[in-house]
Amino acid sequence: QVQLVESGGGLVQAGASLRLSCAGSGRTFSSYAMGWFRQAPEKEREFVAAIRWTSGSTFYADSVKGRFTISRDNAKNTVYLQMNSLKPEDTAVYYCAAKSRNTGGIYAMNEWDYWGKGTLVTVSS
Repeated sequence: QVQLVESGGGLVQAGASLRLSCAGSGRTFSSYAMGWFRQAPEKEREFVAAIRWTSGSTFYADSVKGRFTISRDNAKNTVYLQMNSLKPEDTAVYYCAAKSRNTGGIYAMNEWDYWGKGTLVTVSS
C-alpha cells in the first residue's frame, strides 16, 4: 500500500506564495513520476504539474507555467510545489499523485495510480 500525504495549504492573499509538500511512503514505494492536480469548486480535477522521478523532467499546465515550480527530494520520497504570484483562480483542493508505470501519458487522472487526500489552497483577492 502506498500513502501520499500532502501539506502546506492555507489561506493567502493574491500575489503571495505557498509551498506544498507531498510525502510518499509504503512498503515498496517507488514511482515513475509524481504530480499535482487541483479541483476547484464545481469544476473537474485538472492537471497542474508533474516530475519524472529519475530524470527530473518537469511538465506544467499552461495556466501555471512561470509561476509554479515542481521539485523532488528522492531521499525523502517527497515532491514539492512552489506556488508564486498566486491568483484567486488558483483556489482549489490540491491533490498529490504518483504514477508507477512508465507507459501512457501524465495529463489525465486515469494515468495515475495513487492519490493523496488533498490540501486546500484559498487565494483571496
